[in-house]
Amino acid sequence: MKETARRAVERHAEELTGLSERLHADPETAWEEHRAAATVPELLDRAGFEITPSYLRLDTAFLARFGSGPTRIALCAEYDALPGLGHACGHNLIAASAVGAALGLAAVADDAGLTVEVYGTPAEEGGGGKIEMLERGAFTGVDLAMMVHPAPVDVAEARPFAVSHSRISYTGRSAHAAAYPEAGVNAADAFTVAQVALGLLRQQLPASTRVHGVVTHAGDAPNAIPERATGRWYVRAETLAELAELEPRVMRAFEAGALATGCELEIEPESKPYAEFRTDETALGHYRANALALGREFAPPGQAARMNRASTDMGNVSQVVPAIHPYIGIGSLPATNHQPEFAAFCVGGEARRALLDGAIALAWTGVDRSVPRGGVAT
Repeated sequence: MKETARRAVERHAEELTGLSERLHADPETAWEEHRAAATVPELLDRAGFEITPSYLRLDTAFLARFGSGPTRIALCAEYDALPGLGHACGHNLIAASAVGAALGLAAVADDAGLTVEVYGTPAEEGGGGKIEMLERGAFTGVDLAMMVHPAPVDVAEARPFAVSHSRISYTGRSAHAAAYPEAGVNAADAFTVAQVALGLLRQQLPASTRVHGVVTHAGDAPNAIPERATGRWYVRAETLAELAELEPRVMRAFEAGALATGCELEIEPESKPYAEFRTDETALGHYRANALALGREFAPPGQAARMNRASTDMGNVSQVVPAIHPYIGIGSLPATNHQPEFAAFCVGGEARRALLDGAIALAWTGVDRSVPRGGVAT
């Protein structure tokens, strides 16, 4: 069955590479992935998958399903890009690998006793698309959920931080900065105070936490006191429980900015928090063996391997169903994720190899999890 699955993936190698390259050339950000959500399932549709567009009333989600076996294998296809950086996290490869793995598993679905499901999952980059899908009933009853994520090097186990994403807005009052400065309430200054408070707070935070963000708007003209300033901030911790303790301390820094300047403060969550990852160790063991059989080499712990700490809403999926989230190397060093140079590595020779190896390794892992006709679970 594994050899059959491999041949199925390799038969579609050019189409899968073309899909990845089309996504890479046409990046769409969270909740705006309309073209990607239509393009990604096209190959699956031609292969006989049943396609449900706008899955669970989410315009840029889809579900593709093949087979009717008792073991349900879910493959997650991410395809949103980063604002200003395009596919600098390689979601074009994630989507194409998921499609490839599904085609491989479809070729053995009857013999392996599988139902193969591909979930098109929007808005991983801060929008929590998989969380929205979970809350609407996605993944219920799945036996194993998988995806493979590009990184500088191969790392098997995901160990992401839990994370919250917030929009921060200060509202003050505009005035002429030279003639009537006393009439103004400076929203940009509120962010300055908040960031100083955050910088001091970091001295007392556990080493495993992260607090970072960007000011997205802070005025339009130097001679007009900014009336409104906005930003996006992330808070990360090892677990959701630790995050719940940390986040109020961070938010008090933003409250300090409002108090010091007299601005009004609004804090709006961008999504529900992303959870830490709960790895299915048996499935991960299968993936390791399969990747090694394909000639992949897992990197030792170190700086190059740290992409496995990046937060993901796949963590929330892993809290509900068995899941793995390995990382596959594209040979990009010294470039790492979320850099323009990394985006350039997400197409081309090493990216193509990672795409196909990832698809085959996932397909083989699905076979390892299957209940072959007349057999028992492996």
